[in-house]
Amino acid sequence: MIWNLAMEAVDRDELKTLQTERLRRTVAHTYQNVAYYRAKMDAAGVKPEDIQTLDDVRRLPLTAKKDMRENYPYGMLATPLQRIVRLHCSSGTTGKPTVVGYTKEDINIWAEVLARTLSAGGVDDKSVFQVAVNYGLFTGGLGFHYAAETVGASVVPVSGGNTARQIMLMQDFGTTAMIITPSYALYLAETMREMGITPKDTAMKTILCGAEAWSDQMHKEVETAFGVPAFDVYGLSEIIGPGVACECDAHSGLHIQEDHFYCEIIDPITEEVLPEGQIGEMVITTLTKDGMPMIRYRTRDLSAMYREECSCGRTQTKMQRVVGRTDDMLIIRGVNVFPSQVESVLLSMGETAPHYQLVVDREHNLDTLAVLVEKSDKLAEGNISAIERKIREQLKAATAVTAVVRLVEPKTIERSEGKAKRVIDKRKS
Repeated sequence: MIWNLAMEAVDRDELKTLQTERLRRTVAHTYQNVAYYRAKMDAAGVKPEDIQTLDDVRRLPLTAKKDMRENYPYGMLATPLQRIVRLHCSSGTTGKPTVVGYTKEDINIWAEVLARTLSAGGVDDKSVFQVAVNYGLFTGGLGFHYAAETVGASVVPVSGGNTARQIMLMQDFGTTAMIITPSYALYLAETMREMGITPKDTAMKTILCGAEAWSDQMHKEVETAFGVPAFDVYGLSEIIGPGVACECDAHSGLHIQEDHFYCEIIDPITEEVLPEGQIGEMVITTLTKDGMPMIRYRTRDLSAMYREECSCGRTQTKMQRVVGRTDDMLIIRGVNVFPSQVESVLLSMGETAPHYQLVVDREHNLDTLAVLVEKSDKLAEGNISAIERKIREQLKAATAVTAVVRLVEPKTIERSEGKAKRVIDKRKS
């Protein structure tokens, strides 16, 4: 279902004109009201009047998370604090959090793009929508809550965690749709099986997942576990929160809400813009955000963009499901390895449980990689060595790195009720 036909199926030429107008207005607004951006643009020799076309966005300086931290808490706001009606921020586990301010108009835009997201995932005014991601300073809970109310769904605001209660409410309230992280979805499904509850014992019709990268194989695992289609949701708090892009029922990429966000793919090293279809770092410029616009924000997310006709009728550019993050990339003996590569190998084999962890260490000045993966219930003890060898060989073929593979007992790897901790890098300790 398409929520906003006029914008989601807009003529490409009309969209380009709209994007250009909004880009010019955003740059002028930001230059005038944010000292940080004004100084960066002046240093680059760029004035708002120099931005006449979409291609001119490349003349603008890039923005990174460190810039937000250096301007903590209010230095990136483009409106007086009196107009800011909501503040969200990141966890700040590596220093000061990144703060995001929203005006009332920004909140309405957020509800709009997430209403499109929910509609693409099959959520409507007949749905009972369970929010199983955190509320509070994290953008997920409140964002989806407002959006679900916008489409007229009955909202169950459980927040993240408390798995037994999640399952009870799913059954008692007849939950038909849910937003959850992929790793927590698998944990929830595992707990349901242990309780003797099957997907047929629920009213679930659709699941939306976001907040962490997940492979095509994990996507299939979630769908199999619940017996319903799963939809990918992309976004980040620095831009607006979830809702930047969403998967439709064609399941062939995520449609970018291009009337609100202008996206580029750059080489993370050279910072040059890459051609369509090539994987690189996603860079996003907000086109309508008033309280805290972002100019060419480096997301650190690795993806690719491409334009193609979609059976759903949407004309927006698609992005590939995020394959990893530049700051999640592991360098093992000079080779770049992403957790998503390991996940794809493990889940495509279908002979282990979908719970794994990577342990990186250094022995005798050489990097080592150990892959811990839980045994499946059906795995016979005599097959363990053969499966470990098979995984090791397939990982070597996929990543060019030789890893130590260990099958561990079920429930050995810590479960997550939010974002999973996939990597333990002991080299940093």
